[in-house]
Amino acid sequence: MIRIGLIQLNSRDAPEENLAVILSGIDEAASKGAAFIATPEVSNCLSVSRTHQSQVLALEEHDTSLPELRRAAREHGIWLLIGSLGLKTGDADDRFANRSIMISPKGEIVARYDKIHMFDVQVTPTETFKESDGYRPGNMTSVVQTDIGKVGLTICYDIRFPHLYRALAHAGADIITVPAAFSPVTGEAHWHVLLRARAIETGCFIIAPAQTGQHAGRSTYGHSLVVAPWGEVLLDMGTEPGVACIDIDLADVTRARQRVPSISHDRGFQPPIICGDE
Repeated sequence: MIRIGLIQLNSRDAPEENLAVILSGIDEAASKGAAFIATPEVSNCLSVSRTHQSQVLALEEHDTSLPELRRAAREHGIWLLIGSLGLKTGDADDRFANRSIMISPKGEIVARYDKIHMFDVQVTPTETFKESDGYRPGNMTSVVQTDIGKVGLTICYDIRFPHLYRALAHAGADIITVPAAFSPVTGEAHWHVLLRARAIETGCFIIAPAQTGQHAGRSTYGHSLVVAPWGEVLLDMGTEPGVACIDIDLADVTRARQRVPSISHDRGFQPPIICGDE
């Protein structure tokens, strides 16, 4: 059994304040025996102001929160997934990276994943997001070999692109992480069903720590989830910020894939043919 800790955040637009909350959450989850702790998307700063982000975000090598998070992982001897940090990139267009970072129990950065799919949508007539205006998409996937299993990294809107999850499962992932800052509108409609579908399709545990509540200029859905490979929701943190821990058994991955071995049944096929009257 592996004890997983999730930190559900109500991140503000001040990285120093958010860091203090994250470190306290890590201390709490580690004190409860968590060997792997995960935080949500944009843990360091949730803001809709690109001007403000430009003022408070930094390049990864200059980010002030990362050394403290690495220290916390080392002192507690835990695997720590920083769901993502908003980071400057030095790109000519000044766009940021939305970067998930895995830290080992030695405090070393062992993997990075830049969010591939940008949330460019109009959710309602009054709620529009254009993530690609401020963030540049990544193009590399990551599966991390840890002593608690192989962990595939994704972020938030990625959940709507099942081929990514299939690829991570084929690469050996036992656990796939989905740190998020989901809209309440899309969260109410799609969060649970999408996460359960990705778990069932891949036979993986889905670990989805989430942002929650009111932030500077927007709100998020909460409901950090842990979903088993058979699709059961093992943990739902509701809408309050906080810390929760749960034990998972990676043998459930093998059992689910033996019962329905669809992960080994993929077949190639030709592109669709458009049929019918002109």
